[in-house]
Amino acid sequence: MKRDLLSIDSLSTHDIDALISRAIELKKKQKAGVPHQLLKGKTLGLLFEKPSTRTRVSFEVGMVQLGGHSLYMSSRDTQLSRKESPEDTARVLSRYLDGLVIRTFSQEKVRELASYAAVPVINGLTDIFHPCQALADFFTIYEMEKDLTKIKLAYIGDGNNVAHSLMECAALIGSRISIASPENYQPQNAIVEEARRISTKKGARIEITSDIEKAVAGAHYLYTDVWASMGQENEISERKKIFADYRITMGLLEQCARHCRVMHCLPAHKGEEIDEDVFESKSSIIFEQAENRLHVQKAIMVALMA
Repeated sequence: MKRDLLSIDSLSTHDIDALISRAIELKKKQKAGVPHQLLKGKTLGLLFEKPSTRTRVSFEVGMVQLGGHSLYMSSRDTQLSRKESPEDTARVLSRYLDGLVIRTFSQEKVRELASYAAVPVINGLTDIFHPCQALADFFTIYEMEKDLTKIKLAYIGDGNNVAHSLMECAALIGSRISIASPENYQPQNAIVEEARRISTKKGARIEITSDIEKAVAGAHYLYTDVWASMGQENEISERKKIFADYRITMGLLEQCARHCRVMHCLPAHKGEEIDEDVFESKSSIIFEQAENRLHVQKAIMVALMA
């Protein structure tokens, strides 16, 4: 039976543990130069309606390292741009491909493609969720901590797709997460409530607040993202005013737990959501996060496509 990765809530705690274990294995092999062509002869389609650096490159390089091939398709390259239906696109691409990554605006479009596709569909980002990023982030933390139930992650900024997926992941893993956003920019209530429902079974703690100091108190990891995501360009000026206090500074970092690490999913707007001295500091593990997109996504592809 085919499986998809449309959001973190399509996974179990066991699934996440298995992905982390496989990512550790694949990362070791890649670093040691040991061949691991587990998807030899397979082809992955990359259907992108939003531009990308890390998502595109990590999936393409990952497929090469796994012995397969990838095919990049921007929105201009397919008939979706000429109103061909997602269901017809999914059924056609399923005849050519062994898996499909879609990076788009609407979560509903991802669901629709997956419901008609005969091959696994991976959500490479929508306006609501970014599961590959969150899995890579918690893998990065796992490499340093091993016991994810003992950490607190503080997320400062827009309650966006990244915040949603981090929250879902924390709930399943049993971590504590505190998200500080301006009141009208907090994560969606339905997603918060579902994460809290899961958290009661897993021992996780989900906190949503507008109080930055409350959020960072005792935090072992301090995370931020851009104030305006793709598709929100017309809101940039307004958001800069609203989010002015929601930025990671050295002063804020000093309010966290000792040896707190700083995270950012990139691209970063230094001087806005994060100060450059924090971004470039020894506390930063931002580029470890970026690298781990490769290893975790390879684990995802193997789990779904091998």
